[in-house]
Amino acid sequence: MNDHIQHQRSGRPSTRPRRGPNRAVVVLAATAVALTAAIALVACTGVAPTITRGITALAERPPGASGDGTPTTSDGAFGADDGVLDENRYSAYDTDLPAIANLDADLLEAVQQATDAAAADDITLFVSSGWRSTAYQQHLLDEAILQYGSEAAARQYVATPDGSSHTRGAAVDIGATDADYWLIEHGADYGLCQTYANEIWHFELATVPGGECPELLPDAG
Repeated sequence: MNDHIQHQRSGRPSTRPRRGPNRAVVVLAATAVALTAAIALVACTGVAPTITRGITALAERPPGASGDGTPTTSDGAFGADDGVLDENRYSAYDTDLPAIANLDADLLEAVQQATDAAAADDITLFVSSGWRSTAYQQHLLDEAILQYGSEAAARQYVATPDGSSHTRGAAVDIGATDADYWLIEHGADYGLCQTYANEIWHFELATVPGGECPELLPDAG
């Protein structure tokens, strides 16, 4: 909830290896710029921006936490084994990833069928989130509490690990937006339904193929 076809890249190898900029220098420079902007904003508004948290995570990110093609959270604490996926990159056929492989078998088949049908309409269905580990779900809830200021507000968008359909492999978040609207219109043909009114991307196997979807719940709370 919180709110992908993987393409292979090919190209001619360079005859001379290219060296990128020193990572430490890049991180320190980015940190200095962001902190300068943050201090100025705090002086004007009295509110600390969330960008400082993101820059801190970048500076503390362990080597290999990003840039190697493996989905991870920004701080590198959770990865593909926990169900982390990059947005608009993977499809329901990327079953080598736990987020997709650990989905309920009937749900996975329904999303794959919908993926094929959408492709015929020139719509690409990406799976932005599927199965999640309980630890990763708790992490998302903790982040939402920080963002929205209270657990009650956060629970409108992120369920607890025990209450989440994602930790049971019973839900998928679909991207991009055109795919969401396509699935809202056609998903019931495959038993797939939007279940929360405030999340057009969240779908579950909530009816029989060709049936009617249940009334939307207002939110995850």
